[in-house]
Amino acid sequence: MGYIRFILFTLVCPVLMSASSCVPGGNAGYLRRTTSAANNHIMLVRETPPTFGFLRLNALATHYPDLAVFIRAGGLPRFLAETNKSGNRYLILYYPSSRRAFACRSGTGDPRQVEFSGPYPITDNELKTLRKLEDGGVPTPAAQES
Repeated sequence: MGYIRFILFTLVCPVLMSASSCVPGGNAGYLRRTTSAANNHIMLVRETPPTFGFLRLNALATHYPDLAVFIRAGGLPRFLAETNKSGNRYLILYYPSSRRAFACRSGTGDPRQVEFSGPYPITDNELKTLRKLEDGGVPTPAAQES
């Protein structure tokens, strides 16, 4: 069963990211169950093996079609930061190789619509923090959901 899930996440999810849910238990349920783990965290987005950030980003891209279009056009970010405040979801998509980040927010009237801004330059301090995350130097939410 674990092998089948691994194949599903690594081969099928990227293709179906905007067409269907690739997360355990359905998209809406997964988003609700993992919001507290994602809130106020920077998450590594790695497809293989799939990280919590990758799974979360896939679920968000399924919920917000404009986010899926943005990712298809610009590629997967290396990191995803998320916070929720006053019913709005705020995301930062980090692309450290180009030292750029993009902001994304929900709550623009349509519950499935998001707005983007950027690019913003990634500062030296931010880049240092991102490198520590990638090297495992800073704790992040668990990559697996039970």
